[in-house]
Amino acid sequence: MKKRQNVTIKGTKEGLVLHLDDTCSYEELKKELDQKLSANSRTQDERNLISVKVNVGNRYLSLEQHEELKELILQKRNLVVDDIVSNVITLEEAKQQKIENEVMTVSKIIRSGQVLEAPGDLLLIGDVNPGGTLIAGGNIFVMGTLKGVAHAGCFGNEEAVIAASSMKPSQLRISDQINRSPDHSENNEPREMECAYINEDRKIIVDRLQVLVQLRPNLNRFEGGH
Repeated sequence: MKKRQNVTIKGTKEGLVLHLDDTCSYEELKKELDQKLSANSRTQDERNLISVKVNVGNRYLSLEQHEELKELILQKRNLVVDDIVSNVITLEEAKQQKIENEVMTVSKIIRSGQVLEAPGDLLLIGDVNPGGTLIAGGNIFVMGTLKGVAHAGCFGNEEAVIAASSMKPSQLRISDQINRSPDHSENNEPREMECAYINEDRKIIVDRLQVLVQLRPNLNRFEGGH
């Protein structure tokens, strides 16, 4: 009977991809990985560094095991670890993802000097007066007039958006980009239901709300109550 392979090595244009079986013991896996990488390194040109991506499937790796596998691979002269990917996340990571993907809904007026913060998306039913501030790790939606400051994607999410029934902010911020009071059309006609996002030039653009359907299709996750 042919012995099952716990380690499969595949070459790609970017380098090597290591598929590690997630049903064998960790010690078996480590032993076979060491043997196969040693044999493989003898056939490689030592002058060229080779990028390695590791996929461990449904195996959970502790921080120590993660570093141990990385060190084992790095010992093979010309190999450089690009990433170690697992389908399994920790309970803490799952809780953090849940928090970041939740929508916090608040119904009130944010007055001057007040700050409203949310770890994920923020839905405000009410106005933001001049001097009021909204800060969110995700998107910001204002069902009212935005006249104060709105900072979406405050943890570095450049895909975050800001939308308001009436967009008249003193300042818009998305991630680390800033747009002070945005310009509107020269005829000063009232514009309702607008959104702000970072474009391909990494500038904050204010546009019609309808453009989000094409620009941020992931917003459809709210359909069906999700």
